Parts: sequence; C-alpha cells; structure tokens
Amino acid sequence: MITKELIQRINELARKQRAEGLTPEEKKEQQELRNLYLKSIRSQVVDTLQSSGFKPGKKHNGACECEHCAADKDEHEGKNDGSVKEPGPYRLLH
Repeated sequence: MITKELIQRINELARKQRAEGLTPEEKKEQQELRNLYLKSIRSQVVDTLQSSGFKPGKKHNGACECEHCAADKDEHEGKNDGSVKEPGPYRLLH
C-alpha cells in the first residue's frame, strides 16, 4: 500500500542520491521501496479495470516463470495447451 511515508522516503532517497550519492544499503532500500510502489500502482490499475468489468487475460502461453504463469500452472496443475489468450492489463504490466 502506498503511504505518505513511503513516498516521502522514496523522494528523500532520490534527493540524497542526486546530492551526494547513496550507500549500498540505501540503494537496496531505494530499489525495494520503488518495487513496492510500482507493485501497488499495478495492483490498483488491475483492480480498477476488473471493477469496471474488464477481465484481464494472459499475455503469453505460460512458458516463463513469472508470478502470473506460476499461478496459472498451479490452477491448471501444470497443464497448458499453448494457446495465447486475448490481451489484458497484464500485457502492459508484465
């Protein structure tokens, strides 16, 4: 979830990076915070699309190890017919 504190810390680290540079620990923290922020934004976009009646599809046949394909493999017990479903928001987010 995106909080005011999360955004403040991301901005604080960005300012420090431009001004004087970051330590390896701060770089790691910055990347983790950015990933958390992006994951939350992506989730909000998908939720908004789903609530408006749009059902997301898969972008590919599940041959990779992404979280979407892994969930699909679990759901279908590893069976995949190789067909590509119609594009959905994951096409933009994956």
